[in-house]
Amino acid sequence: MPPAPPTDCSVAGGYTQRNLVANSPALGAEHVDPHLVNAWGLAFNPTGIAWVANEGTGTSTLYDGNGVQQPLIVGIPAPPRETESGEPTGVVFNGSDAFVVTGTGVSGPARFIFATEDGVLAAWAPAVDEASAKIVADNSAMGSVYKGLAMAGTGADARLYAADFRNGRIDVFNSSFTPMPMPGAFADPSLPAGYAPFNIENIEGTLYVSYAQQDKERSDDVPGVGAGYINAFDMNGQLLRRFASQGTLNAPWGMALAPAGFGQFSNHLLVGNFGDGAINAYDPASGAWAGALTRPDGQPVKVDGLWSLHFGTGAQGLPAETLFFTAGPADEDQGLYGRLDMTPVCPQGGLPPWKAPRGPEAQ
Repeated sequence: MPPAPPTDCSVAGGYTQRNLVANSPALGAEHVDPHLVNAWGLAFNPTGIAWVANEGTGTSTLYDGNGVQQPLIVGIPAPPRETESGEPTGVVFNGSDAFVVTGTGVSGPARFIFATEDGVLAAWAPAVDEASAKIVADNSAMGSVYKGLAMAGTGADARLYAADFRNGRIDVFNSSFTPMPMPGAFADPSLPAGYAPFNIENIEGTLYVSYAQQDKERSDDVPGVGAGYINAFDMNGQLLRRFASQGTLNAPWGMALAPAGFGQFSNHLLVGNFGDGAINAYDPASGAWAGALTRPDGQPVKVDGLWSLHFGTGAQGLPAETLFFTAGPADEDQGLYGRLDMTPVCPQGGLPPWKAPRGPEAQ
């Protein structure tokens, strides 16, 4: 006789993927937007919609939780000497009056700030220019390749943290976009040579830095099973602990803390691998691996070219228990914005075989 279904069916149903927007009909998404190429960074206004940074087209496009595109399209600039558009990666929302951008006879606080692979920070201030972000910091001459961006602190004390993959460091800027030299910050002597900061996320006041292996040009990652590390730092760059090492990590980039209503992996730290598209869950206190997200059929969730992970805000069709994601499939030549929803239905006959306890080696 099979075991009885669990009392809480949310534990057994897995997670259902919806591809909301893609740049091409070939990806089978519900909507098509040609601007959405190598969809990378993802940020929300707490009462608004999703802002996606499109590295492949130098734009940011806006969508609700069902993939309906909003009219605004924001251009992201390249350094002055470049003729092509910018290459945005990470993006953060700023709700304070700090991070002021100045234009011709007008100024105002930035609402969204982007890091780019060109080595610049660009800020969008609607009072200055609704159609384009403005360059507010430029380290392109130093060869910086910013793969990720985080913000910590509040108001005038807030800081920006940009992950410079090429130079293997975290660059810090104050609320006026002025660089803040912090000798010795964000250091980890035990990190193997050839690994560099791939992304940085502020999760409940702790800065989590993911590391990937550099290629020969130090501009792109080298994927591989176990090719990744994650450290936890305070906002001054003091190493708090090594959170995760190798194991199921594979060029990890996206990181998000799951809320209480996320089924089996509620209250776990989720880590998305760019290398293989898997999403792994870790105990936020111990860093212990807890499993990988699976689909309702028991197969692992795999999103080609997976970048951002971000839970919704509870507004604009963005449920707080839904995990939104971005990706650059086909070696970053295409783009995808989608969502993963907990499947609250027990398979007929009780617990399916893929829910039996097993270790990382069985995944």
